Amino acid sequence: MYTLLGYMLYSMDTITHFKNALAVIDLPITGMTCAACAARIEKTLNRLPDVKAAVNFATEKAHVEYPTESFTPIDLIAAIRKAGYDAQLPVAGSEAARKPERIAAYQRDLRLFIISALLTLPFFALMLYMLSGAPQEDLLRGAHHAAWFPPLAQLLIATPVQFWIGSRFYVGAYHALRGGGANMDVLIALGTSMAYFHSVAVVLLELDGHLYFEAAVSIITLVFLGKLLESRARARASAAIEELIRLQPKTARIERAGGIVEIAVADMRVGDVFLVRPGEAVPVDGKVIDGTSSVDEAMLTGESLPVGKSADSPVYAATINAEGLLRCSATGVGADTALAGIIRLVEEAQGSKAPIQRLADVIAGVFVPVVVAIAALTFIGWWWFSGDFTTAMVNAVAVLVIACPCALGLATPTAIMVGSGAGARAGVLIKNAEALEHAGHIDTLVIDKTGTLTQGKPAVTDIVAGESSSEEEVLRVAAALEAGSEHPLARAILGCAHDRSITAPSVQDFAAVTGKGVRALLDGTVALLGSPRLLTEAGLAFDTQRVAQLQDQGKTVIGVAHNNRVLGLIAIADPLRPTSATAVAALQALGIEVIMLTGDNRRTAERIAKEAGVTRFEAEMLPQDKAQRIAALQAEGHVVGMIGDGVNDAPALAAAQVSFAIGAGSDVAIHAADVTLMRSDLLSAVDAVSLSRATFRKIKQNLFFAFIYNALGIPLAAAGLLNPVIAGAAMAMSSVSVVSNSLLLKRWRPLKTVKGDE
Repeated sequence: MYTLLGYMLYSMDTITHFKNALAVIDLPITGMTCAACAARIEKTLNRLPDVKAAVNFATEKAHVEYPTESFTPIDLIAAIRKAGYDAQLPVAGSEAARKPERIAAYQRDLRLFIISALLTLPFFALMLYMLSGAPQEDLLRGAHHAAWFPPLAQLLIATPVQFWIGSRFYVGAYHALRGGGANMDVLIALGTSMAYFHSVAVVLLELDGHLYFEAAVSIITLVFLGKLLESRARARASAAIEELIRLQPKTARIERAGGIVEIAVADMRVGDVFLVRPGEAVPVDGKVIDGTSSVDEAMLTGESLPVGKSADSPVYAATINAEGLLRCSATGVGADTALAGIIRLVEEAQGSKAPIQRLADVIAGVFVPVVVAIAALTFIGWWWFSGDFTTAMVNAVAVLVIACPCALGLATPTAIMVGSGAGARAGVLIKNAEALEHAGHIDTLVIDKTGTLTQGKPAVTDIVAGESSSEEEVLRVAAALEAGSEHPLARAILGCAHDRSITAPSVQDFAAVTGKGVRALLDGTVALLGSPRLLTEAGLAFDTQRVAQLQDQGKTVIGVAHNNRVLGLIAIADPLRPTSATAVAALQALGIEVIMLTGDNRRTAERIAKEAGVTRFEAEMLPQDKAQRIAALQAEGHVVGMIGDGVNDAPALAAAQVSFAIGAGSDVAIHAADVTLMRSDLLSAVDAVSLSRATFRKIKQNLFFAFIYNALGIPLAAAGLLNPVIAGAAMAMSSVSVVSNSLLLKRWRPLKTVKGDE
């Protein structure tokens, strides 16, 4: 986990990051009312040369990649506005800043809905009056002309609902049509206008016919209610981001001018010395200068056990100091903290699109024009065959109202939002929706040994010096060659040298020998450190029997040579993680074959594999061998995942369909991976697969409900079997039901808490 911050600083920028003259930006969008709007904006942006855009209806953002020499963000915003919508430049902390605006907008809409509902109540009473059995004289005249609710009164009450409360539908329809598209607003405006103006004609021209004011006002009120409920449910779906933002402390106690002052966290700078008292949250990322304590890092890793802290230990913003007083130096502030990086990762994952959404996007892009065509055919057909204009109009209105692409647009992104948020709380950071989808499909999981199955904290157990050398000389040369390396085996050697107060000399012309070891010049002559295979290839003789004995004990053996002479051997042991065997068994229970690929010797690999319950493994593999092995498995038809933690795992991680990086691993491994496991625990991989499968069960359910709703609703309406008011209620609730189904994902729990997934 502790190198995750380095990756975030390298790869995550608040607004844009540049690569090969391309920039990427996430533009907040306003004015979208359904999936057809998102499809329209996406199509508009993708028409621009060399621009790639994906618009997420649920998060109301456009993720755009564009050439910097051809376009600026202002050009992209202009294109969006030309399509009938609006966009703004992203601002740091804009999500938090927009929350009060959203709350105010919700409250304003709630007040309008209450007014609309009150104005609709008389029409609701009229419908009950009709259903309960109106007097004979009213039935003869038409119950809509009941004496207690005269037509003129209906007109006066319906008009503000139609043009004041419902003005947003007309405005939205105008912008959509002006931009060359059509959306849900077009359907609602067209359908309610047909009912309203037909009724106006009957009243003002004193025609003999039914009034349908109640249909128009009821549809507007019900759709308004549906949008309110949808907005509330979507806010709950994105609650994970808000929860993370709330974790950020607002103030910090820092040393200034010989005293302690309290300042806003936003005003802190790298190098500031701050104090964290027991029970307080750490304000920014830092390093302990003085003090000892234990810190609850569950918000970062999902692990409930506190982590001990002392001098030089890293601390992270929003983690909770449990016991002693800590005096720390700030190393990361503002957008450069690990928490800020996690928030950006979750936002990116929630804003990305899963492959399964492509079908819904294609349908949403043509949905509204098709529905308008069906409504027109319904109207013409009923009027032609029945000769009844009113019946034809009512059935056409029902078709327009029942068909809403909102559910299609919300089916996938809301589940992604909830799923990725649940993953973040469990210490599983998912880069994008594609990785979340594919993680549930893997049938083969390739894992590294060191730092993945094992604890990644090996220690030197044996130093076997040659006849003309000493243990100190072996360690001195080994430490010189490993200086600066972050590999777990290197840390074990350097730690042992430090404990023995051995100072490592400097080397020149350092070079890595891929998969075997390292080579450098020490005191003007060649020094080697690596596997016995490296010594053999260099033509150097060593005690192979002793090597075999150490390897039989499950230890990794490293040879050290200098000036064409083998100085000795170093044996290092790395114990199995306590949860590895449980995790392997859980993965196998999910139908996933676990394969261990390691660069270590066969004896050590066999011992670790046996302890972990892995039945298939390969040893002494170079990094390119791992990548080739993964490619071979894919050629056999397997969907392959890869878990690793080291630089040497990067090629294999890049080759796999889904790659998982242990959070305590190297920056390169984390950068190459699709999923980062913050707990540095193989059980987190089980959680990732479980969460993926739970999320995509919800997506499939949502898409089924959305498709079946329209597949049944539109034919029923066209056949005259669906009242427009009932159609409006059903349409309003369709989106709410999809979002509510996605929210059930909040019941998912990681394996460490419960066995299995939802």
